[in-house]
Amino acid sequence: SCCLHQAMMRNILLLLPLLLTASALDGPSLRGKEDVKVEVDAKKLKENKNKLKERLAKQTAGKSPMRRRFRKQKSLASVLFPGVAPEEYGDGQEVPVWVDLVDSKKTTVPFQYYDLPGVCEGPSVKKSAKMKKSLGSKLMGHDVLPSPYSFFYFKLDTAPRLLCKVEIFEKSIQKYRMLILRQYRAHMNLDDLPLIMRFNTSKLDYAVSGYPIGFRAPPSYSGLDKTEYFLFNHLKFIVHYREDPNEFDGGRIVGFEVEPVSIKHIVRDGQLVTPAVRNDPKTNLLLRPGGPKKSLEIVFSYEVEWRPSETFWSDRWDVYLQGNPDEDVHIYAILNSLMICMFMSAIVVTVMLRTLRKDINAYNDRITIEREEDPLIAVDETGWKLVHGDVFRPPNPFTSMILSVAVGTGAQIGGTLLLVALSALIPGVLNPMNKGKTLSNIITMYVLCGSISGYTSARIYKLCGGKDWKTNTIYTAVGFPGSIVSLFLILNVCLTFVGAATSVSVWTIISVFLLWVCVSTPLVFVGSYFGFRREKIEVPTKVNQIPRVVPDTSERGIFANVAKAPVSFIFGGLLPFGSICIEMFFIMNALWLSQVYYMAGVLCTVFIVLVATSSQVTVVLCYMQLCVEDHRWWLRSFLNAGSTGGYLFGYAIWFLATKLHLVGVLPIIVYLTYMFMISLTFALFLGSIGFLTCLWFNKTIYGALKVD
Repeated sequence: SCCLHQAMMRNILLLLPLLLTASALDGPSLRGKEDVKVEVDAKKLKENKNKLKERLAKQTAGKSPMRRRFRKQKSLASVLFPGVAPEEYGDGQEVPVWVDLVDSKKTTVPFQYYDLPGVCEGPSVKKSAKMKKSLGSKLMGHDVLPSPYSFFYFKLDTAPRLLCKVEIFEKSIQKYRMLILRQYRAHMNLDDLPLIMRFNTSKLDYAVSGYPIGFRAPPSYSGLDKTEYFLFNHLKFIVHYREDPNEFDGGRIVGFEVEPVSIKHIVRDGQLVTPAVRNDPKTNLLLRPGGPKKSLEIVFSYEVEWRPSETFWSDRWDVYLQGNPDEDVHIYAILNSLMICMFMSAIVVTVMLRTLRKDINAYNDRITIEREEDPLIAVDETGWKLVHGDVFRPPNPFTSMILSVAVGTGAQIGGTLLLVALSALIPGVLNPMNKGKTLSNIITMYVLCGSISGYTSARIYKLCGGKDWKTNTIYTAVGFPGSIVSLFLILNVCLTFVGAATSVSVWTIISVFLLWVCVSTPLVFVGSYFGFRREKIEVPTKVNQIPRVVPDTSERGIFANVAKAPVSFIFGGLLPFGSICIEMFFIMNALWLSQVYYMAGVLCTVFIVLVATSSQVTVVLCYMQLCVEDHRWWLRSFLNAGSTGGYLFGYAIWFLATKLHLVGVLPIIVYLTYMFMISLTFALFLGSIGFLTCLWFNKTIYGALKVD
């Protein structure tokens, strides 16, 4: 038992540098490497590469030429849906490794990998400049670049090897300490697989994306006087592959893992002579300046190990989902939301519609009998029937303009969400692991739905009696996109000032502007043209010349108070948000905590539940408002449903306070700004759903009345 206890303690000490975390601290930008001195032995690197080529030539002696042998014909599936079709590699074939952002869960301000102080140089700018990026990747700052670890050859292990030797000074050391304190992690990918750290023990098995820059260790671990910072300068890459000659030629990569090590290397004649490369408190690389220059020499190194695996290529993403919440709980929450929606639908159908049908039939029978006896007699009208002459009275010109623009914008967002939900069912169109491509597709769908906003806005504005169709069309084309772009530009200035990777270049901004002006706006005008050419929407009742006075409902009980404006906003957004609040937890985790949202069918279900619940609640509130003789339902119906966006923003604040641990003013501002954009989008979409549903509902019930 004593030996077992010592072995467990030794394993804990070896794993401790990988598990230590720290609180966050605000810090300066990473840009500027004037205090870094890099020493790269180009001759040694060339010799190492030549040795690999000689080793490869011995293994493939007598076989077909390398270029001809490894030239693969791309299938149609790999071209249309990249990342969906598997890719096979031959023995010794070079496999490129790419570096992505360096980010942290404690801040929303990521940086580029090559902005880190003292990192080894990668391929030339000329080579990386040829790599094309989607518009979404540019907007998100996902600048995927070739990594300095370029000697990856399929099934050829690489012993611990020197990458480069650098000398950093006190300023760069402080930057590294800030990054470690904020828990920044570097990300890479190989064959479209993100790099992960795997923790597999007898009690737990989970994976974490990327690897930490370094770690903090208490005196009990390091044996020093105080808590110190250590840098991970050696990376042990483990690549899992599967071969099956009966199914395919070559091998398929099914896993990409890393084990970071902090070690103070020993270098002689450009070669590593370190006896054992592992995490040891005695040999960890301490981030502390020394000598008269107050500098620190860092030797970056790596090794590659190829391991055969029985994992199928279709199952290689399973390890990335191990950190996500339980799938059974996820499905159970969706079923619970569906049951709530179905229960509410049953109440609306059995109670409200039955009451309406009985009320309408009684009213029509009574008016028929009384009109047969005396055609000039006045029929005793009560409740919602009293306002039949004012229910379709349009609001004032200013409100009509704002309402029509908002409903048109919401219709465009709704069309985009519908296309997104349907596209999620098609493999490769909305890849949750390729967020840049996904964002590009969503932007394209939104732009192509511009005609929907123009047509809907024109129809509603014409129903309200508006004549200035040019102003209405311009506001529809500019209002929502202009607001989003303005907020984005303000954030971009702040992010550029601190040197964040998510800052967007001027050319990208110009591209978005041209897409907006040259594609989206003309489509809005086309839709508006056809909308104004159509006949005005017919209403079943005439509008009285003198508006009806809305009575005071303060003494009519709870029923009347619920229909009043401030209270109706609370109830209008509560139930729709309650039906999706559990699903929002998964979506927020995918957005801000680097988890994967992969259940496309559930996304479509949530979309249907949200629309159905919002429509039903808005109709009920509109009916209650009309029953208390308040005919001002136009803008009220939009705001009743749109208040769900307010609940979403409140949920975002709760998520920030309980789940996120952001540090610094700028990360919090970035988070709140993006969540405000999302909440505004939801408010416009659900508001348009609520208004259009209430318009249909009022036309239906008042069309069934026998009135002059």
